Amino acid sequence: MARDRREGLEIKVVNPPAATNNVSVETSPATATRRRRQQRASFAEFRPFKLWFPWLVPAIVVANIALFAISMFINNCPKNSAYCSARFLGRFAFQPMKENPLLGPSSLTLEKMGALDVSMVVHNHEVWRLFTCIWLHAGVFHVLANMLSLIFIGIRLEQEFGFVRIGLLYMISGFGGSLLSSLFNRAGISVGASGALFGLLGAMLSELLTNWTIYANKFAALLTLIFIIAINLAVGILPHVDNFAHLGGFTSGFLLGFVFLIRPQYGYFNQRNNPRGYAAPSAKSKHKPYQYVLWITSLVLLIAGYTTGLVVLLRGTDLNKHCSWCHYLSCIPTSLWSCKSQNVYCESSQIGQQMNLTCIANGKTEMYKLSNDIPSRVQQLCSQLCR
Repeated sequence: MARDRREGLEIKVVNPPAATNNVSVETSPATATRRRRQQRASFAEFRPFKLWFPWLVPAIVVANIALFAISMFINNCPKNSAYCSARFLGRFAFQPMKENPLLGPSSLTLEKMGALDVSMVVHNHEVWRLFTCIWLHAGVFHVLANMLSLIFIGIRLEQEFGFVRIGLLYMISGFGGSLLSSLFNRAGISVGASGALFGLLGAMLSELLTNWTIYANKFAALLTLIFIIAINLAVGILPHVDNFAHLGGFTSGFLLGFVFLIRPQYGYFNQRNNPRGYAAPSAKSKHKPYQYVLWITSLVLLIAGYTTGLVVLLRGTDLNKHCSWCHYLSCIPTSLWSCKSQNVYCESSQIGQQMNLTCIANGKTEMYKLSNDIPSRVQQLCSQLCR
């Protein structure tokens, strides 16, 4: 996508004064070449929009990698590989695997560090998990894929719009992805920055639409962007991928793009950079009317959606009971995979202040310290132990 940054310039042609004594003035080729170079240099230096130095996106990448390393250290990987597991596609509704092709922290470790656990959000009101889960990752491939995507998408956006707007866009989109995920994915835990990344993609699309007049090759840019978004959303139909987080992040970013990434029209800059004494034919407003309409509409939808979603979530409502087909948005069953989780059974016994849980299918045993929320999480712990 290339933006047409050419500025409309008013050029006045002034007849040169008659040369005295009928002596014609000729400009040497060297002088003409030098003048053309100076004109090109002056044009290249003019930028209607400031370019920012990108530091926030690299800082986010470093923070995510550091937190992944810390989670592996807490989990005692790779020494304690029995409790490590690998994931490598998108945002995950995490479920441990028996195979261990690549190292990653266990679900219990991620839960301690702030993974999205709906039961804790609902019963303990730990709403902060909607933010902290976007900083955690389930495996090496998972964190590398997300961080490479963030570098590819985020640095260019930060250069053009600055760290404040892109930072807010990243965090709010990640929160929106976590919120929609928690309304539909009730079992297991979910981690990953994919919701925030899809928010950046959604913001790129809305930025293209709201600043339509400043783009060159706009239809080609639109089709390319839609194709990239469709391919990434299609990955979400695979099992164990939290596509609700992708959809929530994309929708949030799409609406936020109309709010944060709005550009003034070029005519506004033209009249500001006119020479002194030049009378512009008509004054240009900073933004076009449709930009204001999109700005207000998106802001209202964001506030209403987030408020409604939080109220429904904290009431413990499972939206799957009110939408019989919505689960197909996250996983479509085929002959190659199944979207249904298998039933697991465990035996439990209490020894003092600890509960001993044994998976009947594989014989694995784990001790858990009793707390107020343990009884409500027995099924989840059993599912984690048996996979």
